[in-house]
Amino acid sequence: MTVLVTAGAPASAAQPGPPVAGRPPALAEPQVPEADVPAVGPAGRPGTPSARPDPSAPSTTVGVRLLDAPVERRDDTRAHKYVVDHVRPGTTIKRRIVVQNSSEIRRKVALYAAAADVTKKGFVLAPDRTENELSSWIDVEPPEEVLAPDEEAEVLVTITVPRRAEAGERYAVIWAEVAGVDGRNVRNVGRAGIRVYLSVGPGGEPPSGFEIGPLTGEREEDGTPVLTAEVRNTGRRALDLAGDLRLTEGPGGLSAGPVKVEAGTLALDGTTTVRVVLDRRLPDGPWAAKLDLASGWTKRSATGRVGFGPVPVAATSAVDRSGQVLTGGLATSGLVLVLFAVYAYRRRVRQPVAAA
Repeated sequence: MTVLVTAGAPASAAQPGPPVAGRPPALAEPQVPEADVPAVGPAGRPGTPSARPDPSAPSTTVGVRLLDAPVERRDDTRAHKYVVDHVRPGTTIKRRIVVQNSSEIRRKVALYAAAADVTKKGFVLAPDRTENELSSWIDVEPPEEVLAPDEEAEVLVTITVPRRAEAGERYAVIWAEVAGVDGRNVRNVGRAGIRVYLSVGPGGEPPSGFEIGPLTGEREEDGTPVLTAEVRNTGRRALDLAGDLRLTEGPGGLSAGPVKVEAGTLALDGTTTVRVVLDRRLPDGPWAAKLDLASGWTKRSATGRVGFGPVPVAATSAVDRSGQVLTGGLATSGLVLVLFAVYAYRRRVRQPVAAA
């Protein structure tokens, strides 16, 4: 029997939930890209609408949040945002979610599961209601709700894993969708979703892990300093990487950070290059850099000495130019005074001498 705890995420698929008692502070999780989906054409498929939506028409927005997480994942921040679990074939799990109508008018909200995958591009969403093996196991009850503006409703999600299901990790999204037609008869669709990462197999959960390569600093042509590091997924589950970068022991004892870092979703055996863009005025260094990354309760750190190259002249020209302007202004003022004195002297010499 699986014991659940309250996940406590806010009514938006794009935001992490507040801290739950008993959970240690965690690194920031990446934003959920599926929270905002562009409008679809009249046929209900992705594409360019036949006309632009009327800006004055009521918005078609919806929010969704997860209420439950397994108690054994109390310290896993991902499990408080997404459905993340490992089960044996033949297992049935249930999760409660809350859906909210964020539109200005009464809306019918459709609730369903659709396919997703994790590739080199990250967490990839299938179009419309495309089905895959995992989404076919998911039942959402009720399949629709009619909600007033800002009204919420609780929905039950049931995932029934067949007894003969093969071992492996599968992905899907539980969607809440609203649709409307504006004055130009253009159908607009808005939806928000909760990701599902479900591992199936006998025994315990497959391990999660990743490695962070050496930290490298460089400066782009426009003078922007960038720290990069290659990250490789060494475990047997997909990862959602986020964290922060700190720079210390810089020139004159300077320090910088923490700077938020997001690396997105990393597939099994996948690699990605983490790029942290910094302020253009950051000195060359050297710096003592520390990069912290986490995916749920799986955390890794990397340290190293980095430099970014000299700061371009353009980045400091404003300070230097002010001194030049001040010097030039003083020189100009002095020249005007000299010319005025010469003019006054010549005028006095040319005046006739009065008769005795």
